[in-house]
Amino acid sequence: MSLVAEDDLVHVVTAARGGDRSAFAELYRRFHRAVHGVVLARVAFGDAADLVQDVFAIALERLPELTEASAFGSWLLAIARHHAIDHVRLARPSDELVDVPAPVTRSAEVAQVLGVLRELPEAYRETMILRLVEGMTGPEIAEQTGLSAGSVRVNLHRGMKLLRERLGMTAKEKSDVG
Repeated sequence: MSLVAEDDLVHVVTAARGGDRSAFAELYRRFHRAVHGVVLARVAFGDAADLVQDVFAIALERLPELTEASAFGSWLLAIARHHAIDHVRLARPSDELVDVPAPVTRSAEVAQVLGVLRELPEAYRETMILRLVEGMTGPEIAEQTGLSAGSVRVNLHRGMKLLRERLGMTAKEKSDVG
């Protein structure tokens, strides 16, 4: 993150700490896609939006505990990870998806890909979902997560390789995707 962007983030976080609702709304605008991606890496699509709202409510409540305003993004994403993990852990067995054979539709294909994405190693999972589902660029992912641009590129490359392997894509299909 550039010094100007970091200074701006510190200013916005400081204003939000002081009770400025528009500053917190700006933090939501900047980070909601990243939070949604982190949550979606762990929970069903239908649950993700509610959990994103929960994460921002928790962050608002805990904002005074944040010691380094410039670390807001990584702090917020850690809250998102923990909240999503807790949600999965506390989910009742009746909430689990049941495999029902159905004709392959576009939404079924998307669900299959999301399922495979959720099974990727954590290092790749979030980066891949932020890129493929949230549509974030590599630099945006790096800025939001605190990862270096090089780490994001490596995670995306390795994650795509694993995704293709696990989906059993042919060489022609690989060239169409990547």
